[in-house]
Amino acid sequence: MGCAFSIVNISSAIFDRSAPDLNSCPDESLPEFAFIGRSNVGKSSLLNLLAGEQGLARVSPGPGFTKLINLFTMNKCWRLVDLPGYGFAEGAKLDRTRFNAAVSDYLENRTNLCLVFALIDSSLAPQAIDLEFVEWLVRHAVPFVLVFTKTDKVTPNTVQANIAAFTARISEWFEKLPAVFTCSVETRQGRQELLGVIDEQMKAINATSSRARVHAETLSPQTNYRENRKRRPDLNRPW
Repeated sequence: MGCAFSIVNISSAIFDRSAPDLNSCPDESLPEFAFIGRSNVGKSSLLNLLAGEQGLARVSPGPGFTKLINLFTMNKCWRLVDLPGYGFAEGAKLDRTRFNAAVSDYLENRTNLCLVFALIDSSLAPQAIDLEFVEWLVRHAVPFVLVFTKTDKVTPNTVQANIAAFTARISEWFEKLPAVFTCSVETRQGRQELLGVIDEQMKAINATSSRARVHAETLSPQTNYRENRKRRPDLNRPW
């Protein structure tokens, strides 16, 4: 699998589907990059900025609008995944439980999930619900980076102070802190950097796939069959 052009140049962004649970998601043939954060963190606006499509993810004035797992195929070779925000107040308790379960199932068991972009509101001091979610990601060994949004809403000093406070709270959970990025939809800050992260991941995936193909071609058909049968249950990714 490979892309004929750079990730940072989005040539096509196509809505695939809205899935209520993991079983309703599309096949696992494409790498996926998921975005999630507390409701009203600016997730949908950020996704539209990254894709260069204002109407790709629907933006709502109220929190908790995204209640399904929304998947978009980008450049025909990877997927952007819009996950329901956590902590929203609208809807019945049963619905909130079901959606939270669907998200955790996706994050834990989606084999083609490459990376999670955990969105944090940079205009706020560390919030308990964000800290709890990051702790959940760490506990379940889900790869992620931190993205602090809305940097245009407060002064740069406030942004840096809030980021420092947040990373200090989570530092004891890591030998090395996850990568930290900042962004603003209003100023378009951070778009190239976030797409660059996806680009690096895709290049690593393509390099791994190329090495696997070369290895397979050196085996006889019979040996190749035995090798695949033996190794496939241990594969972390399907490509």
